[in-house]
Amino acid sequence: MNALKEQHCEACRADAPKVSREQESELQREIPEWEVIQVGDERQLQRVFRFPDFATALVFTNRVADLAEAENHHPALLLEYGKVTVRWWTHKIGGLHRNDFIMAARTDSLAT
Repeated sequence: MNALKEQHCEACRADAPKVSREQESELQREIPEWEVIQVGDERQLQRVFRFPDFATALVFTNRVADLAEAENHHPALLLEYGKVTVRWWTHKIGGLHRNDFIMAARTDSLAT
């Protein structure tokens, strides 16, 4: 199996299955700095990235936006001075899909 960061998103339908808790736990091993949070009825992946200033955080935000456009899978992004909060989940299914873990791993690659 390829590392998550080397994979691409697959097209996701509204009836696609959410990852099971067991799959979630296994996939999260590849992205240990991400936490699974509950927002309403949805499970989401979240990570806060820290930067020395606003300009650097903005550059990172734009890189995540470019990645999201390329994969047609879009996160919630909160840009603040010196930090960016990124949340991935699959809107169509109202929770976590393998795509979200792939995008989290690829987001990590952008920060290094």
